[in-house]
Amino acid sequence: MMDFKGKVGIVTGGGSGIGRATAIGFAASGGTIVVADIDRDNARKVASEIEAAGGRALAVTADVTSAAELEKLISDTKNRFGRIDFLHNNAFGVPPAIQASAQTAGRLADVADNVWNHMIDLGLTSVWRAMKLVLPIMQAQRSGAIVNTASISGLRADYGIAAYNAAKAGVINLTRVAAIEYARNGVRVNCICPGAIDTPLLAPALAFPGFAERFYEAIPMGRLGKPEEMANVILFLASDLASFVTGAAFVADGGQTAKTGSPSFMPE
Repeated sequence: MMDFKGKVGIVTGGGSGIGRATAIGFAASGGTIVVADIDRDNARKVASEIEAAGGRALAVTADVTSAAELEKLISDTKNRFGRIDFLHNNAFGVPPAIQASAQTAGRLADVADNVWNHMIDLGLTSVWRAMKLVLPIMQAQRSGAIVNTASISGLRADYGIAAYNAAKAGVINLTRVAAIEYARNGVRVNCICPGAIDTPLLAPALAFPGFAERFYEAIPMGRLGKPEEMANVILFLASDLASFVTGAAFVADGGQTAKTGSPSFMPE
């Protein structure tokens, strides 16, 4: 069984979706979790939910694209609890201001500069910066686990979301770099590559007529993944059950990337 008793973790983007499920799961297995999110109310709701179930949680409002806020998140956690055993870099989203001012989907030559900059800043640079801040702490402890949320979009190309693809591909290789550089310091670094998961992040796309049905058709399991299913993989990677696993990009996509995409002559 996964056991996080006596351990302290941080989840960015912990106020909803995969981050929320991970925070709840970590606390349910005995750990103390810091729920960090740019949305203060969502972070507090998740922390309250955890505490109501008998767990230990702290809600923190943080914009991970701000170097100062991210540094404060890491340093305050270390100062308060004395250690950091787990970091889940998960925060992602597109602010309404960018959605309103720029085309967020389109062919590469049509990608607006502010869309590209936001995707790389939030999707990749914040992951690098958070690891940069927490790795010395874990190195000094001679223990720690980092799990980054990448995507199957970092492994394969998608039509019309070049910036997202680039950011998630960067997360995968950044994960590998950190894994080999800190493996002998007792620190493990892995990432998860989810497919289509039923989260608030995917909700706008699913609102387009017929888009959900096309997703179901593309996924061999015929359904979207659940945040809790991703959290199960993340928490496994964070736990001692995965003590010999580092530098891995775990795919959890209902079989979507297992196929070539070539048409079949056989009826399904």
